[in-house]
Amino acid sequence: MIRTEQQGAVLEILIDRPERRNALTDAMYRDIERALREADADPACAAVILHGAGGHFTAGNDLAEFQMPQDSRDVGSIAFLHTLASVDVPVIAAVRGQAVGVGVTLLQHCDFAYAAPDAVFRLPFVPLGLCPEGASSLLLPRLAGDRRAARWLLQAEPFGADDALAGQLLTAVTDDPLAAARACAQSLAAQPIQAVRSSKRLLRGPLRAQVHQVLDAEAAVFFERLKSPEAQAAFREFFQRKAASR
Repeated sequence: MIRTEQQGAVLEILIDRPERRNALTDAMYRDIERALREADADPACAAVILHGAGGHFTAGNDLAEFQMPQDSRDVGSIAFLHTLASVDVPVIAAVRGQAVGVGVTLLQHCDFAYAAPDAVFRLPFVPLGLCPEGASSLLLPRLAGDRRAARWLLQAEPFGADDALAGQLLTAVTDDPLAAARACAQSLAAQPIQAVRSSKRLLRGPLRAQVHQVLDAEAAVFFERLKSPEAQAAFREFFQRKAASR
């Protein structure tokens, strides 16, 4: 479930599925995407905060949905990522616990991101027989450097908040990331809102067209990989381990 709450000029979006570590379904992606579009269309909205319930940010895509037939042209996650990469309203992430898959790649599109010292990040696309998404094949080497990006994307090594900060995925590491995100949002709300948006548009503008192209190129490969024997074997193993642990 996605919950939204307007706090003055700031919209908070809560990923509220703690029993599944906030794993995202297609419907949840669409709800976040809709909230982002509405915030961007509201000239009085100064910032959006994205955070998770129950001590985790998000475990990424709900893998059960990868077992369903999907068309990359009509998937909530792709629409969400395109919208996140398009909005001019500033987006701030507050990360606790686990951030997996899209829970990491979405941070590339946020303007500010704060994480707790014990937050853990992982990009497990390759072990699942898949490929990078979220334009991470373009953006992550630019942010974190080629070596760190290769370690995170190709070896899928989990990494901590300090490494994420060094790789420029985060603004800061703090004991209370939501409080830091709210303070950041209030500092933005104290500025002329349209000047902030125009400035973000200029900052993001030179890469935006390329980001959208890469999002679509990655999605096409991703959904082909979903049908591959490697991916299907990885999913079977994942669900077998999950069943055995119950």
